[in-house]
Amino acid sequence: MFSIDAPALTGIALYQRWLSPHKGFRCAHAAFYGGESCSAAIARTIRERGLVGSGPAIAARFAACRQTYSHLSPQLTGGPRVRGLCCCGPLPIPFRCG
Repeated sequence: MFSIDAPALTGIALYQRWLSPHKGFRCAHAAFYGGESCSAAIARTIRERGLVGSGPAIAARFAACRQTYSHLSPQLTGGPRVRGLCCCGPLPIPFRCG
């Protein structure tokens, strides 16, 4: 593991331990498809490939989560059933699943 991987994984672990449990919801991708949240998937990718080699996979996961957000939009589903916030990128993205 490269020296830059450890701080990245520590940051993700801190987010998962101290912030994520208090949000009360999962990212859009995990809410829609189930399985790993974005933070868990990215941590796994960093462990497998290293941070430097994970750039394209991380960008693809964030893009998939953003795309999933559009499937959870109230305009498409007719109203809110599941509500949450996607942490994909620098700005949080609220979502609702009808």
